Amino acid sequence: MGSLRQKYIGDRKFYRMLIGVALPIMIQNGITNFVSLLDNLMVGALSTEAYSAVAIVNQIMFVYFLCIFGGLSGAGIFTAQFFGKGDHEGIRNTFRYKLILGSFLCVASALIMWFAGDKIIGLFLNESEDGGDLVLTLEYGLGYLHLIMFTLPLVMITNVYVGTLRECGETVLPMKAGLISVVVNLVFNYILIYGKFGLPALGVYGAAIATVIARVVEFAIIRIWVIRHSEKTLYLKGVYRTLKVPAPQFVKYFTTGFPLLINETLWSLGIFLLSQAYSLRGLNVVAGQGIANTINNCFNIAFIATGDAVAIIVGRLLGAGDMEKARDTDNKILATSVMLGTTVGLIMFLTANLYPIPYNVTDEAKALGAMFIMVQALFYPKDAFLHTSYFTIRAGGKTVVTFLFDSVFMMLVSVPVAYCLSRFTSMNVIAIFAIVHAADLIKCAVGAVILKKGLWMKNIVSKL
Repeated sequence: MGSLRQKYIGDRKFYRMLIGVALPIMIQNGITNFVSLLDNLMVGALSTEAYSAVAIVNQIMFVYFLCIFGGLSGAGIFTAQFFGKGDHEGIRNTFRYKLILGSFLCVASALIMWFAGDKIIGLFLNESEDGGDLVLTLEYGLGYLHLIMFTLPLVMITNVYVGTLRECGETVLPMKAGLISVVVNLVFNYILIYGKFGLPALGVYGAAIATVIARVVEFAIIRIWVIRHSEKTLYLKGVYRTLKVPAPQFVKYFTTGFPLLINETLWSLGIFLLSQAYSLRGLNVVAGQGIANTINNCFNIAFIATGDAVAIIVGRLLGAGDMEKARDTDNKILATSVMLGTTVGLIMFLTANLYPIPYNVTDEAKALGAMFIMVQALFYPKDAFLHTSYFTIRAGGKTVVTFLFDSVFMMLVSVPVAYCLSRFTSMNVIAIFAIVHAADLIKCAVGAVILKKGLWMKNIVSKL
């Protein structure tokens, strides 16, 4: 017991350090997701069709968010280690690389959404006994998508800055910018969705416009802060003098990060395909899943932020060459994450029936939403372990391993299971959802082996 306690339980200094990194991320995500919940409730008060349309488009945007995240994360591994090494020029080059790659992903995503948006939304609109106006849902969804597309470049450039700042230890600014932006989003949602202060009621389109305004505010805050606090961000001084990245470094960032880009793209596409498979059971399932996803995002912030801290804390230790401390720190963060996941999951399970009540959707959609939440809550310890394991493996640059560990499993196991069960059986959608989650336990066993062997402990900037 003593050795286990020493291995997995930290001292006060450790928890102060972990809280210092994770808490701002947790607060930012918590506020963002809570206001997203209020935003969700405002749209949910309109109708099942309006709410389902926004939920579908949010699935499309989720794919874009993770493409950007995955594309930038490869260079972010180097940024954290360059910061640990004290190499400012290395950080500038990773920033430039992120900007180039992010711009490419932004343009490609915009073209796909503009020319194929109606077809993508249509994948979720299936005739069923529960009814629902599918034509109206498509109309709402397409209009919302075309407006929300204005956030694509804002999301990209904001993530370039936020990622770099976090990797260099500045986690408070993104939290503040996120807080202000979500408050702006909430205020304009109220005004534009319902038509307050003499403005017309724009419904779902008002929600899209409010989101665009909030994204503009968030980026403006971060950019102005960086300009006014140049002494704290010397690693960004002169970053726009050129967009050239030395060829050897560009190749290194790309070869390391490309598996992460493919991983996040395939993983988000896998989530998209899972949702589409569940939607075959009708529009009420789409609405129920939308409710559950929003509630899940509000509850998972504890272990998500703790897992994200691995990339920053362990990445710095690897960059400094302190392998033993990196392993010890990772063990303790992993244990903390699983403990938080278990505690939060229990609370979420016991209160699951309360969350769908405020939504103006059918009773069946509310019941499905509650059941989706319960199943998700039961698997929170598993999700916490997988999230932290992923960032641990990634911190040492083992991006091919994370690709196999994460998205390959999703596309070869999770998606086929959901596809077959939804199309070739009459199984209840909640049972299908639970079976897909249970399959992840295989991945947990693989992750445990990888962590124990220490394959992820590698300094990838020593020769750059």
